[in-house]
Amino acid sequence: MRKMIMGAFAALFAFVGAGAQDIKPSVSLKLYPEGQTVDKGIVENGVAVTLGPCEDNGLRGPAELSGDGNLGNINDPVIDIYLPENCNGQMLVCCPGGGYKYCSSYNEGTRVAAWCLRQGIACCVVLYRMPNHHNRVPLTDVQNAFRYCRAHQEEWGVKQIGVIGFSAGGHLAASASTLWTDAITRPDFSVLVYPVITLEQNVTHKGTRSNLTADKIDLVTYYSLENQVNASTPETLLILSQDDKVVPPENSMRYYSEMIKCKVPGELHILTDGGHGWGFTTPEYGTDKLKPEQRFDFFRILSRWLADRRAEIRP
Repeated sequence: MRKMIMGAFAALFAFVGAGAQDIKPSVSLKLYPEGQTVDKGIVENGVAVTLGPCEDNGLRGPAELSGDGNLGNINDPVIDIYLPENCNGQMLVCCPGGGYKYCSSYNEGTRVAAWCLRQGIACCVVLYRMPNHHNRVPLTDVQNAFRYCRAHQEEWGVKQIGVIGFSAGGHLAASASTLWTDAITRPDFSVLVYPVITLEQNVTHKGTRSNLTADKIDLVTYYSLENQVNASTPETLLILSQDDKVVPPENSMRYYSEMIKCKVPGELHILTDGGHGWGFTTPEYGTDKLKPEQRFDFFRILSRWLADRRAEIRP
């Protein structure tokens, strides 16, 4: 039985090829071509496809990329769109984590896109602006990414657009899932991977809370997203590790508990160990925080859950 599991693991594992950070997006666009100080989004053929930046996050200068792919000082946000040759009808808008201080652009960005492409899934990686205590900024960027993708989904062969987020990016994905403004910005489904959910003291990730809200109590309450779940929240998959010391598992459990109360369909999966931040890094990129069996479980759960959502697509 173990040999069968490991063989299946190897097959799934192969979907995440080496050098994923080097893959090139089919489309790469600045969300605000004239900068975040100008109230204007993406305009195509004289038509405004997205909205403006909402506000300035106060950061200046070029984005700063570390050797492991952490992209900080983001004030000129970009959407990188990866389109498979034969799209299966599904797309993921991807929100990398990083405590609202940076985007983990490899581990929770381009490697996600590489996996998606091999599955026939389109992917839009959002390199969103850091809030720098401007709380509306990250969600504005993700909602504009949804607007752009919805405007082009027919030509891309996309019929269903969901959101996936990791850690603080999971908080952003959950924000997109609970604070959407219309049918265009509402995800069709959500995947939250070891997400920050609550900003309550001693349960949250302190950096995420501080960088987003400056610890202002009214904002802490508003962005504690267990308070925002309702019957219109998209069906959601949550997956995390029991031994996560960075973002306590209670975060996901609070969100899932509210989903049950509001009768929102979904699943909660807790791996035995793996800690925090395992994302889509595998031994081909270096080390892997997940044991082989757990990595297999992660890909199996994610692949099956996405396939189940695709089954809901109308012909």
